[in-house]
Amino acid sequence: MKIVFIIIGIIVLLIVIFMIYRYFAFKRESAETNKLRFERIQPLYEKLESGNEISKEEVLKYAKDNKTREMTYQILSEHKKTELFPKEYLTIESGAESNLVNWLEFPTELDKVPDDIEHLKRVTIKFDGNDVFYHVFKYMTNEPHWAAENGWMLGVVGPYFDDSKPYDFPAATFSRCSSKVGEIEPENEAKWVHENIALKR
Repeated sequence: MKIVFIIIGIIVLLIVIFMIYRYFAFKRESAETNKLRFERIQPLYEKLESGNEISKEEVLKYAKDNKTREMTYQILSEHKKTELFPKEYLTIESGAESNLVNWLEFPTELDKVPDDIEHLKRVTIKFDGNDVFYHVFKYMTNEPHWAAENGWMLGVVGPYFDDSKPYDFPAATFSRCSSKVGEIEPENEAKWVHENIALKR
């Protein structure tokens, strides 16, 4: 009996050690991801901070890139310079794409920016007497990434409302990284995110 308790104690200790390791590894990976994101936008940020003139052409370079688009709008908004943001990217769909790309890059999700991403459709869901909207995208990664074998996967961003602005924060950005195009319809994936993510926050 004593040996059983010793074995159980060792197993519990190993689990605790693993959880502590994962916690610190997650913190380190998150810090590295945030540092990388800032470095992408740093030249624009430093120009804004120093009060230097910035052209619309300079901003366009960052707004075109879905990795930096969302952050570009945010820092322009903080500096009251949103008039420099290109109108062609001032849409909820453009903001949603950038938000999903940044979410997927997070270490606990896809752990990288997808190699390709495309908007599939806007899905409307009736909720509490109102309509809420989700944007559904398909994305994929190339080898040797572990998700390459899944092909095109689905990602959902929302909820948005009738009065939502393009770069409002969507509280339920999510991808199961296993829902494949052709196996589940965009409407069903948006409904799953609405019921299992949005309504549980």
